Amino acid sequence: MMKQRYYSLDVFRGATVALMIMVNNPGTWAHMFAPLKHAAWHGCSPTDLVFPFFLFAVGNAMSFVIPRLQEAGPAVFWKKVLKRTVLIFAIGLFINWWPFIKWEGAELVFKQWVDPNDPSRGIRILGVLQRIAIAYCFASILAYYFKEKAIIWISAGILLLYWAVCALMGGADPYSLEGWFGTKYDIAILGVPHIYKGEGVPFDPEGLMSTLPAVVQVVFGYLVGVFIKKQGQVDWLWSKVPTSNEPHFKLLSGMFVTGFILVVLAWIWALGFPINKKIWTSSYVLYTTGLATMTIGGMIWFIEVQGVKNKLTQFFDVFGKNPLFIFVLSGILPRFLGLFRIPDGLADDGTQKYIDAFGWFYKYVCAQVPGIPEVGSFVYSLCFLTLMWVICYWLDKKKIYVKV
Repeated sequence: MMKQRYYSLDVFRGATVALMIMVNNPGTWAHMFAPLKHAAWHGCSPTDLVFPFFLFAVGNAMSFVIPRLQEAGPAVFWKKVLKRTVLIFAIGLFINWWPFIKWEGAELVFKQWVDPNDPSRGIRILGVLQRIAIAYCFASILAYYFKEKAIIWISAGILLLYWAVCALMGGADPYSLEGWFGTKYDIAILGVPHIYKGEGVPFDPEGLMSTLPAVVQVVFGYLVGVFIKKQGQVDWLWSKVPTSNEPHFKLLSGMFVTGFILVVLAWIWALGFPINKKIWTSSYVLYTTGLATMTIGGMIWFIEVQGVKNKLTQFFDVFGKNPLFIFVLSGILPRFLGLFRIPDGLADDGTQKYIDAFGWFYKYVCAQVPGIPEVGSFVYSLCFLTLMWVICYWLDKKKIYVKV
């Protein structure tokens, strides 16, 4: 069995992290180019591909780890998986609470678990990292205890079950914001103060119920990783000139055909179960998995078979070396700097206005770039991404890799 790492998979993972950082850090949420926005509800924008692609990459990485854990035995497996699950979940909760204090008028106050001034608001429990933790945990269990064929049947069953539950337990319009069944369980289990309210009402796009199909997203990434390993056990992957046409033909044709079939099935399923990221529909899982499979297939063709390694692949590879660390840093750094306020003129009522360092940079540098406001907001995103890359590059040069 091959032990070498696939450079294309590292680049894929790094690219998803880079895009997650970029779309999460615009100069202003009020001005963003359409492809950098999430779909309002049904549908799938380019930004809606980023998170499922990352979950898919988590599954890819599992295909290299699970065999070693199976050899080590159940005790080692459970210790590693549970430890990693708890740590990633805790880090996600830490980000939601960070920096633990906030400005209220002219003084800093502690961010309480439930806001005493507004009992409907508090610290959000779930989030991106929390979903990654839960999905990774259950996907690891399936991968450890079941063979590939059984995993496929279980995954299909989960997606069909989720469809049935959404349709039968939802409202008059079961796939709408108001009719989706999962919100009432999030409210009952987590409580209104601890649920995301970005839609104007308590609704968590990383809620408990919609995490179930997200588990399948990781499982599919694992299955594709297993397929790549089995078909890639020849030296052509590590040579610019393939020694045989058959291995890479089987691998790449298998990936592209499978990806295409999944996309077509998603389109068909979407006629009755719309593609929707916010409730993570089963058609959305198939659609994004199909696109991710074909994307990795294309990267393998260019990077492993054709030997293409340039500045672009190196740029993304650096992010792939410390994906969790840099994603966490991109979330906590702006919030930390937000505590240090810079005077920024007076409001209409004569009170002092303030701005933080990143806000100042956007307002007085990026927003001054000629063009529509979306240009300045995008320039800020690129500058922030560059800052994160510089940090990743320095860590890579120092051989510092933060792992959980």
